[in-house]
Amino acid sequence: MSSTTELVGEAAPTGVEPAPAAKRHRAAAVIALARFEARQLLLHIPVFAFLALYLGFTGWDLFNGREGMDEFPALQDVDRATQAAPQLLGVALLIIVNRTVLRSHRRGTDRHFDVLVMEPWRRTVAHALSVVPYAVITAGVVAFQIVWAGHKPGVVGHPSPAELAVGPLVVLLSGVVGVLLARLFRFSFAAPLFVVGAVILPGLLLSADGSSRWQQWLWPVVTESGADPFPSELIGRPAAWHALYLVGLIGVLVCAAVLVSGGRTRIVQAATAVTLAAMVAGVAGQSQGDSAALIAARTKMSVSPEKFQTCHEYGRSTYCAFPEWDARAALDWAPLVDRVQSLAGGAAGGERLTVRQRIDARYGLTSDTTLEASSTPGTVTVGTRWGGNRIPEFAVGVASVLVAGSEAATIEWCQGDPRAVTVMWLALGAESDPMTAFRNVRLGDSVAGSDLVLAPTNGISLSAEQTWIVRELLQKPRYSVIPKVKSHWTELTSPKTSLARVAELLGVEATSKGAADTDAEESSCDE
Repeated sequence: MSSTTELVGEAAPTGVEPAPAAKRHRAAAVIALARFEARQLLLHIPVFAFLALYLGFTGWDLFNGREGMDEFPALQDVDRATQAAPQLLGVALLIIVNRTVLRSHRRGTDRHFDVLVMEPWRRTVAHALSVVPYAVITAGVVAFQIVWAGHKPGVVGHPSPAELAVGPLVVLLSGVVGVLLARLFRFSFAAPLFVVGAVILPGLLLSADGSSRWQQWLWPVVTESGADPFPSELIGRPAAWHALYLVGLIGVLVCAAVLVSGGRTRIVQAATAVTLAAMVAGVAGQSQGDSAALIAARTKMSVSPEKFQTCHEYGRSTYCAFPEWDARAALDWAPLVDRVQSLAGGAAGGERLTVRQRIDARYGLTSDTTLEASSTPGTVTVGTRWGGNRIPEFAVGVASVLVAGSEAATIEWCQGDPRAVTVMWLALGAESDPMTAFRNVRLGDSVAGSDLVLAPTNGISLSAEQTWIVRELLQKPRYSVIPKVKSHWTELTSPKTSLARVAELLGVEATSKGAADTDAEESSCDE
């Protein structure tokens, strides 16, 4: 950087307050230097590469990666998902900003700055401001992500502005840390060592005491994922306090760098006090833990969801959902229930079902719990996540209730229960690609051998022979199987009917070479 970029104006005499014009001139000089350094940062390969990687990955994820369960987003989860990727850009900025501040030291030109009008602390401010454009770019990307998700069909929930602010704040924080390290340590290895320590140390602290919430929230990004989406009022994250903590931390670090550089003006001292107070307030607020009211609300919605839901009738059945998911009943759940029920025979073909949305929020946002099966006849459970494998899993739940009467009844089924064949046909027989759906709904992602079929509550075990029969059924023309299922419905859904008889009624050979590897396997349902 040429010295002319930083040489601005004339120095005011010692002890004389600079005129307002001189103050504006010096402020303009700081902004000019910040703009210059911001452009210079982009010329460094790590910054350019990680910025391009961040933009490219985000674009690919938005335009190509939103499939399966991500195709129907919950905005209260999307806002947290925007926080991880900016950390890569932040690491690059931390290291390169640090090297930029140390540039004069490496080149031995520090002594030349002593004759310049711009004080070292103003140059420090300029270096900190040079990161602002990258934080603004990150904010634009985050805004685009949430707007894009908000316009997708089937979107639910409400995003938190405080959660969305974390990504840009992390980028700004990273650059400020690089500036402070350069003012404290005069060697370039300090920044990489800090990055390594920042990655290792939190893991050690949290592994030593995983319940220390205050330690966890000192880290800039705390995503807390794993559970299915919660209703917005149950999220309970101290997002606003955490954003305040980050803002205060950024301010404290900037003031520390300025103070180290010799800027001990009253404004800097006042700013230090204010930002320190904000940081302390943020730490105190985010460390309080879940309130008693939040814990009680999570428990009530988990145990008694009917008290918080609205119910509507579509066709023969009733659909009950939490307010944010209310529109999904008519658009997604009802057509699938009608499709599955159209394949059933007997009274099941006209049975009035109750589809109830359920969650288990008692164990927090990171706990992926399994919903307990409902013992209420005709009640089908549906979760808060939709799309991908969740669609055939819900179909299995509907079919199980049509065949067994209730979800809890299938818990007593042993592996090899012949009724499981009928359940699988009802669930997948109307799919456009039944074999792919069959593979996706099985725990092992295969269509051979014994395996567990997933459902919204308890799954269903299929033996190798049952898997063969279901696979043969799904490969037959649909119109050839439907009449057999309807005409033999009573026998197909009876626990006394053998598997060989079920296969005979459906026109499938019961014993086949496809199950040769399990010839010795005996059904646990056999007497």
